[in-house]
Amino acid sequence: MTSLSGKVAIVTGAASGIGLAIAQDLAAQGVKVTLSDVDVERGKAAASELAGARFQAADMSSAQDVQALVESTRQAEGPVDILVNNAGIQHVAPIVEFPEEKWRQIIEIMLTAPFLLTQAVLPDMYERKWGRIINIASVHAVRASAFKSAYVTAKHGLLGLTRVTALEAAEYGVTCNAICPSYVRTPLVEKQIASQAKVHNIPESEVVEKVMVTEGAIKRLLEPAEVAHLATFLCSDAASAITGSAQMIDCGWTAH
Repeated sequence: MTSLSGKVAIVTGAASGIGLAIAQDLAAQGVKVTLSDVDVERGKAAASELAGARFQAADMSSAQDVQALVESTRQAEGPVDILVNNAGIQHVAPIVEFPEEKWRQIIEIMLTAPFLLTQAVLPDMYERKWGRIINIASVHAVRASAFKSAYVTAKHGLLGLTRVTALEAAEYGVTCNAICPSYVRTPLVEKQIASQAKVHNIPESEVVEKVMVTEGAIKRLLEPAEVAHLATFLCSDAASAITGSAQMIDCGWTAH
């Protein structure tokens, strides 16, 4: 087994939640991680606690920020070996009330940015004959839920991008996989509770039980570390034949 020590990684949306957990897990393996987020204060604090880590602010809705993230990481640490596309936002509303600007923002952050980042890191990965791209999708990459039109669309598209990347990159020793969690205990999920209660006409205290965990065979939220451990495994040599996959970690949601 080849160690991940010394590899260079970019993790987006890394100031909290799943992204932070992945950054922490990779850093523990000796990976030089660039954490990226729009939350500068929390991002810098998180990076300061990890050996060999650095922080760079980047807005995933800005193509210029996306390109600068890759270039600065290359200059500071070397070519990118591991890319984790994790940054995301959420908006819950019926289609007839869904703001166009929010739709465009979600697609830019959660689908266009992963494409641009993938496009930017692949040439170095191809040259070095090794690379790992991990797209943090969702159970919503393969299932739909009402009131999440932009999010579900972006995640379905991200799975498509994952598969195309896997096919194109295979001959160069580069794998690309999507991780598809059910609801994870993160700030993104916690911020949904009020809007979920409103659209489903239930008290906020019932959202987790009646909306978030109802489809799973295992009735609980996932923890960020559970997703992080799967991401690290997909970076390992043990996972070198796994590519183009939708790795379900969904408490049995899709077993129905």
